[in-house]
Amino acid sequence: MKNLKVALAHDYLREYGGAERVLEALHEIFPDAPVYVSFVDSSVTGIHWKKFADWKIYQSWLTKIPFYKKLFSPLRIFAPQYFSQFDLTEYDVVISSTNAYFSKAVKVRKNKSRDEKHTTKEKPTLHISYCHTPARSLYGYTTMTDWKKNPVTNFLGTIANHYLRVVDLYVARNNVDHFIANSHETARRIKKFYKLDSTVIYPPIEIEKGRKFVDETTLAKLTSSTSSLNKQNYYLYVGRLAMSKHVDLAIKTATKMGLNLKVVGSGKGLEFLKELAGPTVEFLSRVDDKQLYDLYENATALIYPAEDEDFGMVPIEAMGHGIPVIAHKSGGPLETVIEGQNGVFFDQFTVENLSNAIKKIQKIKFDKNRIYNYSLKFSKERFKKEITDFVRSKIK
Repeated sequence: MKNLKVALAHDYLREYGGAERVLEALHEIFPDAPVYVSFVDSSVTGIHWKKFADWKIYQSWLTKIPFYKKLFSPLRIFAPQYFSQFDLTEYDVVISSTNAYFSKAVKVRKNKSRDEKHTTKEKPTLHISYCHTPARSLYGYTTMTDWKKNPVTNFLGTIANHYLRVVDLYVARNNVDHFIANSHETARRIKKFYKLDSTVIYPPIEIEKGRKFVDETTLAKLTSSTSSLNKQNYYLYVGRLAMSKHVDLAIKTATKMGLNLKVVGSGKGLEFLKELAGPTVEFLSRVDDKQLYDLYENATALIYPAEDEDFGMVPIEAMGHGIPVIAHKSGGPLETVIEGQNGVFFDQFTVENLSNAIKKIQKIKFDKNRIYNYSLKFSKERFKKEITDFVRSKIK
């Protein structure tokens, strides 16, 4: 493993979410590996850019296009070409971390494709693609924005998506040796859209080891006051302010119920969301890791109304602090949230439905230690070991 020449490919470095945490962990496994991305926008990455600042990062020719940082979404039609320009044939192993921007299209050394008969004598590059999901915009899932609402973007986007689906299938079947899925939900999508099998390796979650939580009964005795059990008594939302996350539903519900809600995240819809919010909703934008962990620590519960989530790292982060989760009954959380043990589900995107879930969670006495111990199965150490073992098993 130490003698392998490894490269990493990632869609783009523009924000700091679950995909970027996966990239961080991959880079910890292979610290000398260069990273190939379509572009970098450190101004949007903000306080988290320092995590990547000293990496060896190569950007594509997209960066030569004027205003590319604002136009990267419509310019995604050229994304396969951005990455195919990267000649990574000198590497023994390439690991692409991909979602919607075709990092799996990087040029690698092949001896035979699934649809070709010719072979070469050179040892092929082992290309492993860690798939966060086949691109949601291409296969009918909710996305960051409601691009179909505008007739112009709907027309142009539909044409572009048809072309990109054809390219996506070709790249998946001919340029990748092995897919790793971040969840069984994503594995089903890979099978459905690419007709390929994949191995599930859950993403890495930073979890403090060796924690012990005092149960509520003991804490009440120690403090002689049940009112101190929830010092600040607030609910928490963490994630992108995207349409598919339905943060607007969390805000409307908290406002109607008069619940304190702290919203951590950024996105284009911030001003619109602020207009929906009542006085009990607080917007915190981006926070560093320590601030985030403190917020988890004192929260009553995490509200996670994402629709058809690919995996969902945020609920596990919350569980790592003994915090239960209120999640929509779809996608990745179906694999991680256990009703009544570490959270509850709601199944309709209505204020009434989410309100009922919040009332339900208020009646349950959760075992924080049980929630925490469950989260340990998703640790970063586990991820790094499983990735290392997977790479080792595929080297010929």
